[in-house]
Amino acid sequence: MLNLAKDLAKQGIAVLTYDKRGVGESGGQYRGPEVGTNNIDSANLQLLALDAAAAGSFMIKHLSTKQIPLGLMGFSQAGWIIPIAAQKLNAIKFMIIFSGPVVNTLEQLRFQFYTNGNNKFWDSHSQTDALLHIKNDTDRYNFTPTEPRDALSTLKIKGLWIFGSKDIQIPVELSKAKINALKAEGRLFEYIEFPELGHNTSSSAEPMNKAIEWIRIQTTNKNRPKTKNRNN
Repeated sequence: MLNLAKDLAKQGIAVLTYDKRGVGESGGQYRGPEVGTNNIDSANLQLLALDAAAAGSFMIKHLSTKQIPLGLMGFSQAGWIIPIAAQKLNAIKFMIIFSGPVVNTLEQLRFQFYTNGNNKFWDSHSQTDALLHIKNDTDRYNFTPTEPRDALSTLKIKGLWIFGSKDIQIPVELSKAKINALKAEGRLFEYIEFPELGHNTSSSAEPMNKAIEWIRIQTTNKNRPKTKNRNN
């Protein structure tokens, strides 16, 4: 993600990007990549969340000022990892998740197996078809699912999800419904949806520009001095 990191740095946003454990120059053991195996079991996702929290702690030690809000940005699988990491590190003030599921890991697999990598899936299927399949399909793997709501319902930070309507990896409509339910409970979450995009929302300029704009709003509001009431 070096090119992305450089683009953000040019916008004045400090970035730490790192290789996933067991990949590149990172130590540890990489789990997977087989879909449905220990790649997304709860133990591995917890481990990856600990890595993300450790990266956040590293940033805190190296920022020039403690007044800079610290956030997490991630893609796809980060929909499960980032909320857990934010729960573990209180210094996290915001999160941005591109094409990240807000459904549990077994629900995501049901959807992914249903679309079967077919880029024209939505030409012949409706959202109702997908929702019914996710609700009723038999699971192909037997493991305890990670439910993102467990962490998200405890967070008081702001969160932005960026979705592509044509995504065939995660169920966007169901994820949006779950975000709306969390918003109704008082969580500070929102989402942006791009009708012509699929799962790889981070590869397009407009979604990234929206993310940068959103970051600027969060950091500006955080650092803006409070004005005193002249009547007091």
